[in-house]
Amino acid sequence: MKVFVTGGEGQLGSELISQAAPHGIDILAPPLAQMDLTRPEQVDRVWDEFHPAAVINAAAYTAVDRAESESELAFAVNAEAPAHIARRCAQEHIPLIHISTDYVFDGLKGSPYRENDPVAPLGVYGRSKAEGEAGVRSRLKQHLIVRTAWLYSAHGANFVKTVMRLVGERDELRIVDDQIGCPTCAADLADALLRMVGQLTPGAEAPWGTYHYCGSGVTSWYGMALHILNTLMARGRITSFRLLPITTSEYPTPARRPPYSVLDCARIEAAFGLSRPPWRQSVAKTVDRLLSNADSIR
Repeated sequence: MKVFVTGGEGQLGSELISQAAPHGIDILAPPLAQMDLTRPEQVDRVWDEFHPAAVINAAAYTAVDRAESESELAFAVNAEAPAHIARRCAQEHIPLIHISTDYVFDGLKGSPYRENDPVAPLGVYGRSKAEGEAGVRSRLKQHLIVRTAWLYSAHGANFVKTVMRLVGERDELRIVDDQIGCPTCAADLADALLRMVGQLTPGAEAPWGTYHYCGSGVTSWYGMALHILNTLMARGRITSFRLLPITTSEYPTPARRPPYSVLDCARIEAAFGLSRPPWRQSVAKTVDRLLSNADSIR
């Protein structure tokens, strides 16, 4: 099966590429230098050369704080590009899996968000992703929108790599403890998406719509950092550390974050028969991958 993947150089795209072969999937994931999502003609050119049977839109503008001052670029990548991709999918009668985020919610519900809960983004990034979802829904029936959260991996910039780098540079880490969510390993999400693609049999009716996928379990950024440091200690890489919990108000940022963005993932488990690894297990595996290649932490 030929699958066109956007964002191949990102955390999720890299994992999709590395895991595709065992699933019997042939992936084309052109780098940004060859295909800029803000230029539809470049997307069309690559598309017409490859003739995909499905598309996974894993690309996104994810600089949450910078989006507040770069709203035009954020909307171009997160809203306008998905709408164009959905339009092309509709013309070719092929399915689209579009990746979205927990930041479409304001985090004030106080219990896990379900797929049909109303969106209420707090900042430009969340608004651009919410608009991207709407653009996909309005243009293509054969879509799967998969919201995820707190993505990390052995690739790119992410929280796990940042904590591992900072613990070697500082005597003390101060981490926010009043933002609650579900850490998600890009490798786990990639495996889930490839399994979903494999169930999209041509001509068959699939359970189209919106889904949530995150690592199993709930924590705060502080709780996640604590587990990373405990893992490093268990591996003999550090002997002690000083980690202090702080509040969001003690670490102000240009963009507001949802205080509680836990996603209910029961629907995707039931519809596609997926299991979600515990976030602690996947974080430890990612730490080990990074320790095996010290240069990748930088």
